Amino acid sequence: MDSRTAAHVLSQIGALLEAKGEERFKARAYAGAARAIVALDTDDLAPLIQSGELAATPGIGPATLSVVRELVETGESSYLNRLREGMPQGVLDLMRVPGLSVAKVQLIHNELGVQNLEDLERVAQNGQLATLPKFGKKTADKILRGIEILRRSGHLERFPQAAVEAHLLLANVEKHPDVKRAEVAGSIRRHNEVVADIDIVAECVHDPIKVAESFGRAPGVAKAQQAGDSGSIQLRFVDGTHLDMHCVGSDDYPIALWRATGSSKHVEEMTARARKKGYEISGNSLTRAGKRVPIRSEEALFAELDLVPIPPEMREGMGEVEAAAEGALPNLITYDDLRGVLHCHSNYSDGGATIEQMASAARERGWSYIGITDHSESAFYAGGLKRDKLALQHEEIDRLNARTRDFRILKGIEADILADGRLDYDSATLDKFDFVIGSIHSRFSMDEDTMTKRVLDAMDDPHLTILAHPTGRLLLSREPYAIRIEEVLEKAASVGAAVELNADPHRLDLDWRYCRRAKELGVTIEIGPDAHSTNGLDNVHFGIGMARKAWLEAGDVLNTRSAREFLAFARNRRGT
Repeated sequence: MDSRTAAHVLSQIGALLEAKGEERFKARAYAGAARAIVALDTDDLAPLIQSGELAATPGIGPATLSVVRELVETGESSYLNRLREGMPQGVLDLMRVPGLSVAKVQLIHNELGVQNLEDLERVAQNGQLATLPKFGKKTADKILRGIEILRRSGHLERFPQAAVEAHLLLANVEKHPDVKRAEVAGSIRRHNEVVADIDIVAECVHDPIKVAESFGRAPGVAKAQQAGDSGSIQLRFVDGTHLDMHCVGSDDYPIALWRATGSSKHVEEMTARARKKGYEISGNSLTRAGKRVPIRSEEALFAELDLVPIPPEMREGMGEVEAAAEGALPNLITYDDLRGVLHCHSNYSDGGATIEQMASAARERGWSYIGITDHSESAFYAGGLKRDKLALQHEEIDRLNARTRDFRILKGIEADILADGRLDYDSATLDKFDFVIGSIHSRFSMDEDTMTKRVLDAMDDPHLTILAHPTGRLLLSREPYAIRIEEVLEKAASVGAAVELNADPHRLDLDWRYCRRAKELGVTIEIGPDAHSTNGLDNVHFGIGMARKAWLEAGDVLNTRSAREFLAFARNRRGT
C-alpha cells in the first residue's frame, strides 16, 4: 500500500465524519493523518508499520494507524465502508458546493432523495428545494450559483495546496535513478492563484520515453496517458491529482522547462520573437538556418533572442516580451523588501494569538513593525471591539512599545464599511488609531451601482488609510461582488488612499491584474497577510508572488516603507 492511496482513504474518512456531524476534532485528526502519510512519500507502508516508524510519525494516532494497517493487510478500509452506508453516493461532491452546509446536505438527502450534483440541480430548478424548511427561493438560487462555481472550478486548487502537492511529487521524481534534475513548471512556477494541474520537467540521463513509462506504473497512479512517441505523460492519481510529466534529455531540458512553464500566450509571443530574429523554436530546440543552436539554460534562450531574462511570474503574454526587448522590465519586489505588516488580528477579536505573540512572531521574521487591526464593533460575529475594549487594547500596546526600541506595534483597526458607506465608529474614535483599514463584510448582494457608491463614499473619509480585499472574492467559493473596480482605483489615486493586496490564499484580493492597473494609475498597494495567527503572517509570501505577477516594485508597496514613513502616509491622508 503506497502512501498516496492510504492518504486518500484517510481524507475520505475525515470528510465523511464531518458529513455525519461527528465532533470536528475527529475529522481534523483524519485530515491531519492524511497529510502526514502523503508526506512520507513511500511506495510501501508495510515496513514502516513493522518497524514502528509509522506509529511514531507526528499526526498518526492509534485510530488512523489502525486504518492504515488494515489497508496494508487487506487493501481496503472497513471503517470507510461503514461510513458510506446510508450516505448519498455523491455526498463529498455535495459538500463542496459553496453555501451548502453538512446539515443542509443531510436534510436535502433525507427529504428529497438527492444523491449527487445532478439531483441537487434538478430540485433547485424545479422548486422542490425552495419548499424545505429554512430554504426558500433565494437559498435555492444561491445553491444553483454554487453548483455553477463548482463545475467551473472544481478541478482547480488554490496555490498553496497545489504547491505543496507539487513539491511532494517533485521529491519523488528526483529519487528516480535516471533523473539528473527536475523542476516544477506550469502555473505553479508562474505563481498563479489557482492551479488546474501540476507540471514537472525532468532531465533524464537515459531514454526519456522509458523513464516516463516508469512513472506511469508508479503506485497510486489511476490513469496514465503518454503523448505519442515522446517523454511526456499525463498522470492521474487515485486522489484526483493531475501531473503532467515532461521527461527530456539534457540538450532539451532548458527549452522544455521554459515551454512547460508557459503561459501559452507567452510561448506564442516568444516564438514570434524568435522568427523575427531568424530563429525557430520547434519542440524543445532552437534552430537557425536548419541547425540547432545549443541552449544550456533559460537565461541563454532569452539572451539568444536579445532579451533580458523574464521572471516566471511575469510570463503571461501581457507585454513582458516587448519590455524585455527594450530592457524595461521592472525590478520586481521580493520578500526581503518588506519592512512590516499592517493587516493582523489578535485575540482581542477573532485572532488566535495575543498582541505580544503576534509582535514577537513579526519581529522573528525580520520586520520592524506590525499593525494590529482587529475588527470593529459592527463585526459582532468576529468579536468586534467595543469602545471600552479598544481602550484596554491601546493601553496594552503602549506598554509593549515601551519595552522595545527597535520594533513598533501600531494601533490600527479593520473598520467595517457600513451599507451607507460610513466607516464603523465615529470620527473621534477613528482619530485614536494610527491608521484605519476599511473593508466590507456584509450586504454582498448589492447591485453594482450601490456597491460602487458605498466604497467610493467610504474613501471620502480621510480616516481610511487602506481599502482591504476590495472585491470580496473567496477563491473557488465566492465570486467578487458587483463593483466597478476601475472607478475604485481611480478614486484611490485621487484621494491618496492605499489599496490592499490581501495575501490570504483564499482571497488574493486585489487580483494581480487589477494590481497592475493600480500601479499604472499611481495607487499605492499594501500587501496584508490578514493574519489571524502567528503562522498567518507567512501569507505575505503568497502576496509577494501576486505582486510580482502584477509587475510591482518595492516602491509601489506601502509596507516596504519604515514605520515612520508609513505613519507619515497615514497622517498625510488625514491631512494632519
